[in-house]
Amino acid sequence: MKHRYLTIEREYGAGGTEIARLISKKTGVSCYGREILELVSKKHGISIEDIERYEESAKSSLFYSIFAVQQVYSTKPDMLDKEGHIFIAEQNIIEQLADSHSQAVFIGHCASEALAGREGVIKVFIRCSDEAKKKKRITDVYHIAPEHAEAERRFYDRKRANYYNINTGHSWKDSENYDICIDDAHLSPEECASMLSTFFNEE
Repeated sequence: MKHRYLTIEREYGAGGTEIARLISKKTGVSCYGREILELVSKKHGISIEDIERYEESAKSSLFYSIFAVQQVYSTKPDMLDKEGHIFIAEQNIIEQLADSHSQAVFIGHCASEALAGREGVIKVFIRCSDEAKKKKRITDVYHIAPEHAEAERRFYDRKRANYYNINTGHSWKDSENYDICIDDAHLSPEECASMLSTFFNEE
């Protein structure tokens, strides 16, 4: 079977975005992460800052979970709150991008949920068990002061876990949700990208 899409969820500071961009560079396959927000912003006239705030405030209620996951194409979309509408808008953009590309890499935004049921989807989770390596990346790449690095990491991991858990009904770090889990504590981004790039070279 031809592998068509990689969806990547990642810990903050684990280098997942860098790995995804390297895969794109190595293979020529399009890569979408923040671009998803930009497309939602342009289509719906919502600032990226507002979209990010909606993502952060997604409610962990049973009502929201059931509606967002099971009723995204409900005949009563007005019953959804702003967070629910943002989730649906992101999912629609991911589906449209997948329709327009024979192969692509998607970073975050519960892309595996949008592509559920399609053939050739590889779901990846990237973590880093080396806390010192993670902190160095946060300070060097994201230019966060060392004394704030840990708080920044906790904030984004909590945000990503909450958004994933609410919108999929699954635990963000549960390995059973993914086809491949990579701990890059002893691997470079280039090595990880080389491994994952092979999926786009197989039939």
